[in-house]
Amino acid sequence: MQETEIHDLSDDADYAASQQQGSASMMRCESGKRSSSNEPEGAEVLYMKDNVTIHPTQFASERISGRLKLIKQSSSLFMTWIPYKGQSTNARLSEKDMNLYTIRAVPFADVRSIRRHTPAFGWQYIIVVLSSGLAFPPLYFYNGGVREFLATVKQHVVLLRSAEHANVFLVNDFQNPLQRTLSSLELPRAVSLSIVPSTPVSGGESASQENGERTDVDVLDGSPSIRQFYRRERQKVHDPARDISMQLLEKFSLVTKFAREATSQLFWETPSNAFSLFERGSSNLSAIDSSQKPRDDVLELPVPVPPDPLELDKLSLAWGKPRQPPLGLEEWATFLDSEGRVVDSKALRKRIFYGGVEHKLRKEVWEILLGYQSYESTYAEKEYQRSNRKTEYEIIKNQWQSISPEQEKRFTKFRERKGLIEKDVVRTDRSISFYGGDGNANLSFLHNVLLTYSFYNFDLGYCQGMSDLLSPILFVMEDESESFWCFVALMERLGPNFNRDQNGMHSQLFALSKLVELLDAPLHNYFKQKDCLNYFICFRWILLQFKRELEYDQTMRLWEVLWTHHLSEHLHLYVCVALLKRYRGKIIGEQMEFDTLLKFINELSGHIDIDVTLRDAEALCLCAGENGSACIPPGTPPSLPREDGFLFNSELDDTVL
Repeated sequence: MQETEIHDLSDDADYAASQQQGSASMMRCESGKRSSSNEPEGAEVLYMKDNVTIHPTQFASERISGRLKLIKQSSSLFMTWIPYKGQSTNARLSEKDMNLYTIRAVPFADVRSIRRHTPAFGWQYIIVVLSSGLAFPPLYFYNGGVREFLATVKQHVVLLRSAEHANVFLVNDFQNPLQRTLSSLELPRAVSLSIVPSTPVSGGESASQENGERTDVDVLDGSPSIRQFYRRERQKVHDPARDISMQLLEKFSLVTKFAREATSQLFWETPSNAFSLFERGSSNLSAIDSSQKPRDDVLELPVPVPPDPLELDKLSLAWGKPRQPPLGLEEWATFLDSEGRVVDSKALRKRIFYGGVEHKLRKEVWEILLGYQSYESTYAEKEYQRSNRKTEYEIIKNQWQSISPEQEKRFTKFRERKGLIEKDVVRTDRSISFYGGDGNANLSFLHNVLLTYSFYNFDLGYCQGMSDLLSPILFVMEDESESFWCFVALMERLGPNFNRDQNGMHSQLFALSKLVELLDAPLHNYFKQKDCLNYFICFRWILLQFKRELEYDQTMRLWEVLWTHHLSEHLHLYVCVALLKRYRGKIIGEQMEFDTLLKFINELSGHIDIDVTLRDAEALCLCAGENGSACIPPGTPPSLPREDGFLFNSELDDTVL
């Protein structure tokens, strides 16, 4: 299948700049004859490509270019991507920041798939997904070379095109069904011969390696990942033979049908329905699990739980400040001058952080927190802004309202988005009286705002979950136009969560894994042991900003706290850490696997104490300090709005299409 050709980008400023950094170069080394001068002896560079770029944010000035390599060491294939040093880039991206994205010696034995994207306009890029479920950021090939990259990989590992998606290539997904199953389950002696060192390893050699002696498989920049990889593979090869049938039962119990169903219904199952779903799944497992249950005469000892290194309760008492009453009308007036300007924005944001806002004040305060109105605007300027924006909203809204039935028949994208919005709106927060009942006008407002936004931001359009984010805003604003512009402001921060490549979500899950590792290494190691290192259990928390986990009023209180960006613009990640740490004893003590952990996380919905959680998150954020900030790559959503407010400046930076 021939790849789509890239269109001429010679008039693109970023493309021209990339050409100055170095021309495209790819090198295929003759097998066994020579290595790159930059690689240690025995490491053979099979493929090398310059100007392969990562886009940490939507801004062109913050792109990071580097060199991509495929390296063969013994009989194993590794991939590296190293950013260029001394790049002229935005000041927000330091050398330390760029190093967060460095890919050092990743063995293809740890790679699950490679997704290729060949857009009609723009650059080709690939997304490498690891066996753990984590994915590296998209790698953009400014000068082509994706086809050669895949061809080189295919020469050294088993690379098969996915039956479900033509542009997804599965790594080491064997054609033999039994071999494929055994390999995916990581059973002993089920490792592909193409990725296991062919030279036998004696007991003495293993011992020497454990004692720190350097061997011939440990020469690729002394990378710990390579050493760990070889140790892991050697242990697999030399494990004593086990009962394959019993291991199959154990592994299959982790990937049962009910776990997959629960994951697919993360959005639209209520907590009670989710519980019923898992009950059905548990009954389906009984036949398998019964053979593994302990006998009645055997005493089952409790699993020891490693202590919390930070002792969260004591930490919250020492670092977290008590919550305050919500900001009221009288106190709000003290933050304004006679013309309605906010006198001290920092003090206001701090006050809201610790107490939230009374509901009758939310409309005025949310407009400012989201960036729809400026802190410096007077009463008159705010009213003028509302009038202008209302006119602009009606113009955008008229674009889809004026589409005739004949046009709609020929407008597939519009029909698809309209149908999806109509389907989601009728099941969004219907238990709230504001949206309840038949013929509710507020549902029409919700529908209109979402469809208008899909025309305002046609590249992003509409994605499932956006109705959840708009619902509280419309509830507070009670006005179509103002709800629309506040939603636009919110999506400036959260829009990357809904990008097709999911780069925004991956960057947040990556940052979350680093924060847990920093703040609770035993818990992080437990997730690693249970193959939950991708932190997909927190996917809905992050995507919907805990909307499905909290009561409606608690959701609004949490959101206004997050929007202050008082301690961190990524406080929501510390909220995730706080919740995981709060229940770490139960998670580890009950030895929860992915399916039971997902069930447990879903059942927390409606049972989270938001005040305690915010105090815990504050304490963790303060304790982490600069080390915590270093765990979060620059540009990770939600990004702060510009100081002058994005709605007041139509000259936006170039974005990645």
